[in-house]
Amino acid sequence: MPSYLSPGVYVEEVESGSRPIEGVGTSIAAFVGFAQRGPFDEPTLITNWTQYVTTFGDFVDGTYLASSVYGFFSNGGGVCYVVRIGDGTSVSGDGETGELAAGAEVQVGPYAVKPRPGVSGEITVEVTAAEGDDPPSDTFQLIVRRDGQVAETYPSVTTKRSKENVATRVNAKSELIEIRDPGRGAAPARPEPQTVALAPAAPAAPAAGSAGALAPEVYVGDADRRTGLGGLEAVDEITMIAVPDLMSAYQRGLLDLDSVIAVQQGLISHCELMGDRVAILDPPPGLSPQQVRSWRTDRANFDSKYATLYYPWISVADPASGRATLVPPSGHIAGVWARNDDTRGVHKAPANEVVRGAVTLQTQLTKGEHDLLNPIGLNCIRSFPGRGIRVWGARTLASDPAWRYLNVRRLFNYLEESILAGTQWVVFEPNDDALWARVRRTVSAFLVNEWRKGSLFGLTPEEAFYVKCDRETNPPESIDAGQVVCEIGVAPVKPAEFVVFRLAQLTGGSGGIDE
Repeated sequence: MPSYLSPGVYVEEVESGSRPIEGVGTSIAAFVGFAQRGPFDEPTLITNWTQYVTTFGDFVDGTYLASSVYGFFSNGGGVCYVVRIGDGTSVSGDGETGELAAGAEVQVGPYAVKPRPGVSGEITVEVTAAEGDDPPSDTFQLIVRRDGQVAETYPSVTTKRSKENVATRVNAKSELIEIRDPGRGAAPARPEPQTVALAPAAPAAPAAGSAGALAPEVYVGDADRRTGLGGLEAVDEITMIAVPDLMSAYQRGLLDLDSVIAVQQGLISHCELMGDRVAILDPPPGLSPQQVRSWRTDRANFDSKYATLYYPWISVADPASGRATLVPPSGHIAGVWARNDDTRGVHKAPANEVVRGAVTLQTQLTKGEHDLLNPIGLNCIRSFPGRGIRVWGARTLASDPAWRYLNVRRLFNYLEESILAGTQWVVFEPNDDALWARVRRTVSAFLVNEWRKGSLFGLTPEEAFYVKCDRETNPPESIDAGQVVCEIGVAPVKPAEFVVFRLAQLTGGSGGIDE
């Protein structure tokens, strides 16, 4: 207490009756997968694509982490954490960094050429003069041989920026090699006739169950050692998690389908344990609508309000090779969630939103196929004429109708975390009526602001929520136990998933309705 020892005017600062609650962030993602280089296991904060390339390297064929992070930022994402795991082909001297194995590049004139991952045998590339009578001076022929036998031929290609450009032709069609374009600017000179041998690409990954195969525990990790998904337990602000290279490991034979499902279940368990984040799952590649339905109902029979599943895979323009590449949708979807949160708010379902960077879809869904997939929690991505490729679903994998919609789950995560962070001052305060009144005012003021934003359903705040913290919720035995109990109820807004217009024909001249 201050001391008043002499006459005068004293100015004192006192606390107001309530303290404001600030909303927490809702759009911070985490990605787990394979990278070209960088630290293993520990979560690394990344705020833009350039920072990712500096830390983890560029795109790597056969992996999806870089494509997913790129899609996250291009769709509106701002902050994410990246966890790099080993895939059995990384070389590391100190356990911290290592380069992902790949075939070495060889110069053919102005172009860098290398074999595609998994290609075996002796690969040679030969440049010869174009065939025919008096061909254009800037054209040439490219021949690719495998073990001495001609495997691919590209006649009359050029270095000019056109559909006959050698890099464009080869990268779009070749199954053996890829060519790195020297970049923009004037067309480079035509390469001289020559034959070069390429170093073998990295050997194909071992079959699942062999000594080099991955174990699901590599993804799940350990919280104490800060590895894998376990390492993300120490990062409170994460709200969504994707593991795109789970499907890369499946395609390369490092994991079988049962192991993939085990890792996905581990991801869901992690999100349920933390209670403040949602898993974005990918289906296996190449599945038809009927196959993905069977996979969902028979194999991946998850039931969780902390997980979502999106289908089909999307085709994007690979900045590294310049050709369209199929990638799992989770990274782009995470960016759509972040963009939706920034422009509309977490209460709005992240659907009917354009997927930026998507060129086409692996499967063009029909209305009838969508009718089969939506009820089992598969959020479909569809292409609409004149409207682009859009997310056309916003459901969780929960069977409970109360938690059917993704925006409801994420809104509750946001409200819970915001109230938790904004009421820490209550701890060790005198547990009496005055404290309960301050708690009511603090929480009510926060929820009124959320109601005004459109996050809660109701014409008035009384319809939208209630806050109860009084002698009824805090009986003597609760006070003796050192507890303050505040009961909060909110009415979340739910998406208009099915819009129905009922049209009736009016009888001419009668003004009535013709039944």
